[in-house]
Amino acid sequence: MRVQLNVTVWGENRHEQVEPRVAEIYPDGMHNAIRRGIEGWLGEKATVATATLDDPEHGLTEEVLENTDVLIWWGHAAHAEVADEVVERVHRHVLSGMGLIVLHSGHWSKIFVKLMGTTCTLRWRSENDRELVWTVNPTHPIARGIPHPIEIPAQEMYGEQFDIPTPDELIFISSFTGGEVFRSGCTFRRGNGRIFYFSPGDQDYPVYHHPDVLHVIANGVEWAAGDRSQRELPILLRYDMGDFFNGHGYRGAMNNKERAE
Repeated sequence: MRVQLNVTVWGENRHEQVEPRVAEIYPDGMHNAIRRGIEGWLGEKATVATATLDDPEHGLTEEVLENTDVLIWWGHAAHAEVADEVVERVHRHVLSGMGLIVLHSGHWSKIFVKLMGTTCTLRWRSENDRELVWTVNPTHPIARGIPHPIEIPAQEMYGEQFDIPTPDELIFISSFTGGEVFRSGCTFRRGNGRIFYFSPGDQDYPVYHHPDVLHVIANGVEWAAGDRSQRELPILLRYDMGDFFNGHGYRGAMNNKERAE
């Protein structure tokens, strides 16, 4: 494992600017609350930076992503404002091995929908509800040290059906006072990248001040970073008979008219 992890917390940072209630809960933004939580749990294991929607290139330049082991994404009201070229850039880095943690309403972000290949829609109710987050895979590293269940006194309801592919691993499910249940902690692998979706965290409630929620996110950072020492995009290579190690470049049948060497 890496000695130190470089983490970038990306926040839309719009609700905090225009809604007094949200600004009161998160005076310097949800992204900074999440940053402090990761720093509190991981200490010197991680260097944590932040970026927001209104930064140039949304704060996700090629240089930033090259130096990010795990990107954390929170968005809600302005998914459509995220530039497609930035989404393509993030997508390429995830496939190349950058970890991605998508939180709460980030389920409808362009990057998560692109990676999942589905609508990522769900059932929801925006009320002051109680959420219980139950661990269904206690041996998973993301569940390490997490109480069973996590009790979140006030939260928005997310419920099934959640239109995502079958997760590689289901770690948490949540239940709500209306009887709904939800796959609230799921992992996926895309290319060389690891993805963790974790649903608690509506802007109207102080969920990102909850120590157990922050502990889950910190565990997710360590898991999503993986153990690859070099980031690389999976590519199509041609191998000669008996040569198992030296692939030759090949751009595909629609691009190569001659044998590539």
